[in-house]
Amino acid sequence: MKTKLTALVAAGMMAAAPAMADLVVPNLSYRTGPYGANGTQYADGFNDYFTLLNERDGGIGGEIVQVPECETAYNTEKGVECYESTKGSGALVYNPLSTGITYQLIPKVSVDKIPLYTPGYGRTSAKNGKVFEWVFNAPANYWDGASGAINYLLAENGGDLNGKKIALVYHNSAYGKEPIRTLQDLAAKHGFSLTEIPVDAPGQEQKSQWLQIRRDKPDYVLIWGWGVMNQAAIQEAANIRFPMENFIGIWWSGSEVDVTPVGAGANGYKALTFHGVGTEYPIYGDLKQYVIDPGKASQGGEHVGSVLYSRGMYAALVISEAIRKAQELAGTSAITATQLRDGFEQLDITPARLEELGLPDFGPEIKMTCDNHGGSGMSRMQQWDAAAGKWNLITEFSEPDQEVLAPLITEDSEAYAKEAGITPRDC
Repeated sequence: MKTKLTALVAAGMMAAAPAMADLVVPNLSYRTGPYGANGTQYADGFNDYFTLLNERDGGIGGEIVQVPECETAYNTEKGVECYESTKGSGALVYNPLSTGITYQLIPKVSVDKIPLYTPGYGRTSAKNGKVFEWVFNAPANYWDGASGAINYLLAENGGDLNGKKIALVYHNSAYGKEPIRTLQDLAAKHGFSLTEIPVDAPGQEQKSQWLQIRRDKPDYVLIWGWGVMNQAAIQEAANIRFPMENFIGIWWSGSEVDVTPVGAGANGYKALTFHGVGTEYPIYGDLKQYVIDPGKASQGGEHVGSVLYSRGMYAALVISEAIRKAQELAGTSAITATQLRDGFEQLDITPARLEELGLPDFGPEIKMTCDNHGGSGMSRMQQWDAAAGKWNLITEFSEPDQEVLAPLITEDSEAYAKEAGITPRDC
């Protein structure tokens, strides 16, 4: 196996770039800036899963995985620089954990023919593989999340939201604006009113927004936030005594760093998720044995088991399974980025396979095809127990409303294809 590293360190790199190592999966991370507390945990989970595979299994298919890390600070320009500085290292796939960076990288990876994996974020209509050949966003996207929240509220209200008032507090960026169109269509379908309330980044100051909420008295509040915006919103909700059980976040507004600063006031807050929570999974025994105890955990293993650590680990798991599939299809362990695209398009992570990987019932089945790069879109709800200091899963995985979402995916992806001069593939 080729495991030799070069001494070349690209601008912004946190680790030496590999010299055409067998399997290169760059980690476009952010440990600094206003979102560093969130990005750090995700990056640690991402790193540690590949470390586990290297230490326990000798890599994937006998090939060691190199994970050069590049700091983006959640800045789009820096993210693009990181991509450009690492793609020549034999990079197989990118997972930038930023919708803004994703939007800029979509046309680049399409030219360079490198897969872009954006689980739970990025451009929602990239689910249409006929148009977005190199982008994958399974197991769920933002529109799935919007539908998941409304489906949950429908279940809580006997299937009837007619006349209900729902407010959306959103990060005033491409990320935060993603669910608006979907929620508008769902409002028309189910008869609820929707109030859209933007919050400019980083979101520490939200007094006026929550004064509006106190005045309007919505039945429910949804939040599409990130970083300090989340904890500020939850604190403001507690200050005005908004019923926390009626406050629901997207999965990027449902981590420990969002609720613990608020203390007991955050009790009962809910958030969507597309994966399990906690450390009661067999994989954590392996992580302890092969990564944590030997002192190989990223940043010392401080965040092992947190929501965002688990999400980063899950992203690495999906990528690693796509690599295995690509190796199988190509008949070689030293695959190319193009071959990895084929692996993603034929990926099927079944419940049985998740159990084999030490994560039973951790996520829904992920099955992708040429035309479906987004999987089933299933999500579930979690709720914060402040006294116990943990998230509890309170629903099973459920399907989003494809009657509303499918036409929106088609419309948006076809508009992009026309604008970009793309002829959709015949799948």
